[in-house]
Amino acid sequence: MAPQDKNTPPPLPEPLRVAVADSHTHLDMQDSSVEEALAKAASVGVTTVVQVGCDLAGSRWAAETAAAHDSVHATVALHPNEAPRIVLGDPDGWSRQGAREPGGDSALDEALAEIDRLAALPQVRGVGETGLDYFRTGPEGMAAQEASFRAHIEIAKRHGKALVIHDREAHDDVLRILREEGAPDRVVFHCYSGDAEMAKICAAAGYFMSFAGNVTFKNAQHLRDALAVAPPELVLVETDAPFLTPAPYRGRANAPYLIPVTLRAMAEVTAVTEDAMATAVAANTARAFGY
Repeated sequence: MAPQDKNTPPPLPEPLRVAVADSHTHLDMQDSSVEEALAKAASVGVTTVVQVGCDLAGSRWAAETAAAHDSVHATVALHPNEAPRIVLGDPDGWSRQGAREPGGDSALDEALAEIDRLAALPQVRGVGETGLDYFRTGPEGMAAQEASFRAHIEIAKRHGKALVIHDREAHDDVLRILREEGAPDRVVFHCYSGDAEMAKICAAAGYFMSFAGNVTFKNAQHLRDALAVAPPELVLVETDAPFLTPAPYRGRANAPYLIPVTLRAMAEVTAVTEDAMATAVAANTARAFGY
């Protein structure tokens, strides 16, 4: 692929006949305006999006954007990689906030109190993305990450909201903490990354599994195997845009309008029609997020 192609947005896919939701997107990280992104998505049958918060500023923005647009629902949280940065500081300024001094546990408590306040808003349908990330956070940050995850579970249960989980290379501990704390009624594994065995565990617990564009990647057979055994009533579709753009557009910026590409790949894996897959994920997403 020539370098200039990386900056060219992928073409509009053929519209879906049955409207669906993008269960996890980051409109605040995408190049287009919210209005443009929603219009483009709606033109191909993606009529609802769940805008996901990852830090205080992003969670406030998600709540405001959902309040302003009927087709947007919000979730609010401190991302698993955000919690250690609040506690331990972020000298490299890796996140969008730039360099930060260590704030200690009291700073984490203050941030969680603000997430709790936002979680009470009616347009906020979920608490997340929260969970564990052993890929980006080292051992020194694990205590903050785990404390934050446990607090988010409690917030989700108290407000009766869905819990949206980010689980990166931490499957066993995520499942263990959910058991220890007692999971909320509705749990969504965003960008499901486990294998078929884990899918069976999630299914038995009634957890939703949301599949992203990486289900189309050549090296992701374990995801296709998991999708094949996941109960149809627990499957969602997402972009995680601007990340995880489905093949054949991998490496370019993702956006909600590309949901049909992933959904068609999912229909193929599960040997159901596109319309049947769309009907199922539309109903499942509404049920998961209570809208």
